[in-house]
Amino acid sequence: MDWQAIGVTLKLASVTTVILLAVATPLAWWLEQRRSGLRIAVESLVAMPLVLPPTVLGFYLLLLLGPRGPVGGLWESLGGARLVFSFPGLVIGSVLFSLPFVVQPIQNAFAAMGPRPMEVAATLGASPLDRFFTVALPLARRGLLTGAVLGFAHTVGEFGVVLMIGGSIPGQTKVVSIAVFERVEALDFPAAHAMAASLVVFSFAVLTAVYALNRRARPFP
Repeated sequence: MDWQAIGVTLKLASVTTVILLAVATPLAWWLEQRRSGLRIAVESLVAMPLVLPPTVLGFYLLLLLGPRGPVGGLWESLGGARLVFSFPGLVIGSVLFSLPFVVQPIQNAFAAMGPRPMEVAATLGASPLDRFFTVALPLARRGLLTGAVLGFAHTVGEFGVVLMIGGSIPGQTKVVSIAVFERVEALDFPAAHAMAASLVVFSFAVLTAVYALNRRARPFP
């Protein structure tokens, strides 16, 4: 068992999930509130990782974040460390790749809430910010939890994007999925089986948790 890769994977999934919740929650709220054509364009952009091959997304992120890319080049000119083949670059790629898996359940939770709770809060004098934090977020808590679980699990199972952006640097960018691939390449099937079976059990537990949460959420509007 490659415990170092497991440690990097859990660290990557934890950091990515926190950032995803911070980014996806206001984005999901904005998407649910907007009715313009811009909403469709932004929704399509957010959902693109669902249909794009991970290697395609990873390739363009590699160009974007590389030392000669517009983002990576600017970052390094400002004194920042290299983004590609580093843990921060891995986090950026993971956030973009897992974004639709967090945005969609949160957006669905906001939609299921309906406009009435916010209207009642407004009649009681609550500001838009107060209504968002004291009414919308508590009512959408199951969507937030589902999004967090899916974001964490999806990051744990990533392969193509992390391989393109991070490579396989032990202790820095080498995650479990890459460790499994390398063990198979080396014909070390017992070690590959141990790590792959762990991912299978983990995935089953995550899906069970998500379905249980959704079932418990059904009686509520």
